[in-house]
Amino acid sequence: MICYSFADYFARLIQSRRKPEPRARNHGSGFGRWAPVGQQQEICSCHRLMGTTTTLTTTTPAQSLVLEGSDIIPSSENDSTLSPAARKFRFQQSVVIAQLSAVTLTASVINGLVVVGLPTITKDLQLPSSLSFWPSSVSSLATASTLLLAGSIADAIGPRWVELVGSFASGLLMIGQGLSRNGDELVVLRALQGVGLAFHLASSISIITQLLPPGQGRNLAFSCLGLSQPLGFSLGLVIGGVLVDTIGWRAGWYMAGGITLFFAVVGLWAVPQSETHRHADLMHNIKTQIDWVGAGLASAFMALVCYLLAILSADPSRIRSAEAIVILCVAAVALPAFVGWMHHRVQRGKPALIPNSLWRNKSFSSISVTIAVSNAVINSMELFASLYFQEIQSLSALQASIRILPSLIIGVLMNFVIGVFVHRVPAFWIVTITSILCAGSPLLMAVIQPAWPYWANAFIAQLLQPISFDALYTVGLIIITDSFPDTTQALAGAVFNTSAQFGSALGMAVLQVISTVVAAENSAQKGEDKHALMEGYRASFWTMFAFMLVCTVVGFVGLRKTGRVGLKRD
Repeated sequence: MICYSFADYFARLIQSRRKPEPRARNHGSGFGRWAPVGQQQEICSCHRLMGTTTTLTTTTPAQSLVLEGSDIIPSSENDSTLSPAARKFRFQQSVVIAQLSAVTLTASVINGLVVVGLPTITKDLQLPSSLSFWPSSVSSLATASTLLLAGSIADAIGPRWVELVGSFASGLLMIGQGLSRNGDELVVLRALQGVGLAFHLASSISIITQLLPPGQGRNLAFSCLGLSQPLGFSLGLVIGGVLVDTIGWRAGWYMAGGITLFFAVVGLWAVPQSETHRHADLMHNIKTQIDWVGAGLASAFMALVCYLLAILSADPSRIRSAEAIVILCVAAVALPAFVGWMHHRVQRGKPALIPNSLWRNKSFSSISVTIAVSNAVINSMELFASLYFQEIQSLSALQASIRILPSLIIGVLMNFVIGVFVHRVPAFWIVTITSILCAGSPLLMAVIQPAWPYWANAFIAQLLQPISFDALYTVGLIIITDSFPDTTQALAGAVFNTSAQFGSALGMAVLQVISTVVAAENSAQKGEDKHALMEGYRASFWTMFAFMLVCTVVGFVGLRKTGRVGLKRD
């Protein structure tokens, strides 16, 4: 599979290209590392932004993960000179990346299945209009709302079991969704799957940062994770189109759930346990290292905002209801309360979820904004493009899926290219250029006419669609993981994925509201349903174009001084 091939490639990159040297083990943080005798250096680095002091261990050559129970010292670039134990180490290292990427991919496949099969699912389960968009949006809402808490738990008790619990839960809940008898069951199970995915995503970043040192190997690992999301979503659209028109949409859930459970079982063998947490007092860590109040306030704010926009997307007039007013008031209180609580925790010298001082780091704040906007645009583009092909051009789900295929191919190529070359080009140029190119995708769809052939606008739009997010995912993960201490890498991954998931849920909800309002206005004026629907889609495409312009400006201004990222540390 694609993710496994990439994983095998970068596993080779981390092997030393020097002659064998006597080596001694460094019992530092993480899963265990090796360094040549006499060349170990311990550098105390004060992370002022985080308000903590951590010890970073740099080694020459590159550090690598030592798996449980192994006594392996890779020492040569030639595979034929490696011992059987070293070859097993390399293989196991590759399997870890493939497992993490595969679970993320199957979760994204389900998202694509929901989008392309939504009309059929709505009919089969007799979903009321008030729940029509919930199957596609509730999972992202649940994931975004629980990621920060999941990251804190993973840092406290170790990422291995958090990842495995998330993977097994996701697989079982996917199968449960295929067995849903009504819309309520589907929505609840989708929400629970979103929580399981949050545990997987947050711990995946921590595992990779401890598995691989900074450099090309880690960059490619991040690219594999980044690739799995848009690739999975596009595959879901294509596979969903085939299944909906043949054996039925439920089969997609059964297949995705079975594959996820298979890789969860693989993870039991492949994913190593952190040496840092092996003998730790886990209950003490849970009580003292997790900011429960901060996680609760952040989760409440994101959940309330996304929920409000989701219900407004079905009926914008509900903004005047008492329910909407209460939600707005509570959300308005939760955000400043979170900021105040972060200040309080830092002043008392206790762990803070996201210290307020971190937002003064331009690179961190800029990448958080750009990844949120970019993820919102790519997911919304796939949703509205699929709806355009089916609802406006009256194509079948399978025909619509085929027209989305070019974005899948470009996504695969982009992630590989970015993973290999991200450390050679300044970050702000990568973000700026890819964002400008991606902005062309919604622009082309905004001016398209239903009578035009596919090759005139829609094809080019599909080619440009994935470029920005695929580049931003790798760059963003490198910047954000570098902003957090080594001891809170799961939280770093949670912050990054929260930005992406919250941006997706928020952006899609906003665009659905815009589309619904504009379509209703045009329907009242002209009475043509298809024309009114097209005007609603067109308004959403123009909004996406504006979002990408904002993404371009924020990336250029905020990352100007960042320079190159993902460089190897010697």
